[in-house]
Amino acid sequence: MNTEKLQQTSSNKPHYVALDGLRGVAAIVILVYHYMEMIYPDDYTLNSMAHGFLAVDFFFCLSGFVIGYAYDGRVAKIGIKSFFINRLIRLHPLVIVGSLIGLIGYIFNPFIDDPLASGWGFIILAFVFSVFLLPFPYVDYRGGGLFPYNTPAWSLFYEYIANIIYALVLVRIKRKYLIAICFLSAVWLVYCAYSAGWLIGGWEIRSIGDGFARVAFSFSAGLLVYRYNLIIKHKLGFILPCLLLLAVFFYPHFHNDWITESILVVVVFPIILSIGAGAKTAGVTERMCDFIGRLSYPLYMTHITTVWIFGDYYYKYQPSGMKLVLIVAVLSIINLFFAYTIMRWVDTPVRKWLTNKRKKG
Repeated sequence: MNTEKLQQTSSNKPHYVALDGLRGVAAIVILVYHYMEMIYPDDYTLNSMAHGFLAVDFFFCLSGFVIGYAYDGRVAKIGIKSFFINRLIRLHPLVIVGSLIGLIGYIFNPFIDDPLASGWGFIILAFVFSVFLLPFPYVDYRGGGLFPYNTPAWSLFYEYIANIIYALVLVRIKRKYLIAICFLSAVWLVYCAYSAGWLIGGWEIRSIGDGFARVAFSFSAGLLVYRYNLIIKHKLGFILPCLLLLAVFFYPHFHNDWITESILVVVVFPIILSIGAGAKTAGVTERMCDFIGRLSYPLYMTHITTVWIFGDYYYKYQPSGMKLVLIVAVLSIINLFFAYTIMRWVDTPVRKWLTNKRKKG
């Protein structure tokens, strides 16, 4: 999940504030979707946010655009080492914070019969791996997740790989070769979707290959949108791309839905990205897009612990009706406020401190 700010940095750089807003909307959808996923774990046709998991593919697509916007033509000037340090400063502090929150939530989860069943050795080792953003799918109660303490970190793992390939290869290749990579990645993505019946894979050990296909296509597609300036300008502002994005997430899910999901990722998301980049924002809308864009990454990297605890609670006590709605609503609001706290008092000051220390060093 890329979090580079899409603000104007010079008189020649355009504003893409609407893309910040779309990232924020997708992060909020992911938050609610994960709670819904715990309520309907076996039948996604009952989930009103049935395609919320495709938000990750939109994040990857947005990342390709943003990285191209921020670093095309700049990596050669600042050097690959500086590029990697910039990315680590921007992303890794919350990788560590999310791992710590997840470890605490896992050990003290009151709704797991034996949270220490994996043994202290595996529990501590999983935390160490998580801090360094390395997969360790060997902890009980987490379904083989690559990052058992902070499950959404799986997309950051692929994001890091995409950033490495960008800096070493994609930043310097011609556009025609990028088209070839994008096309072959699309074929790979569709094949993975066909084989699995849908495009939810990548977060756990059994479908790790699907994650590579998802990031390969969407990141390269976003980069293509930027390099070819495939921006659809319009006068409808943020509302148009926002509604289109929400329509994808709320689109009903069907069993063996691989064709629909392939179309949504391969065709619809790049179009929404193009429309979002062409949207003009001002006033309250612009400030809102900026705020939820900044909130998106802290929210994405801190919310899953409450989701896992809620899932174990739901499995044990089966609440329903208004009680269930109220629980999910309250937990969602708590997560939003907590994410703001992390953004304001941890993420922003830590990144500022690291940046200043690097400049002085």
